[in-house]
Amino acid sequence: MDSGKILSLGEIIRQQRLMMSLTQGELAKKSGVSPSHLGRIEKGERFPSARILRRIAGPLGFDENELFALAGYLSSPSPGIAEEGASYVGGGRLDPYVGKVLSQEPVEVQRAVIGVLSLLKGIAKGIPQERLKD
Repeated sequence: MDSGKILSLGEIIRQQRLMMSLTQGELAKKSGVSPSHLGRIEKGERFPSARILRRIAGPLGFDENELFALAGYLSSPSPGIAEEGASYVGGGRLDPYVGKVLSQEPVEVQRAVIGVLSLLKGIAKGIPQERLKD
């Protein structure tokens, strides 16, 4: 992969599906979108409608507004997405800025960063909320 290349929406959807350990068939079953249509979206042959994005957002771990922002349907992410702290693909959240930066990195780097963020999120969940406010 060219590390200077910005991923298309289809490539982002494909990478997210793979990171969620879903086959196209499993995503199709969970979303109600045909596997062939998902394949064409991932290859960049089709651009998903808002209705399709809405159906695949949840199974892929995206908030609808995050996926809409990545698709260009929203001019900016909804308030609160970036304010929630570090977001990562495996945890069900992908801040559009983080996604854009990560998409320019090789897959190995993306996986390493996501792994570190997953670890940090797990540690943070174990800390009582009162301690985090100090």
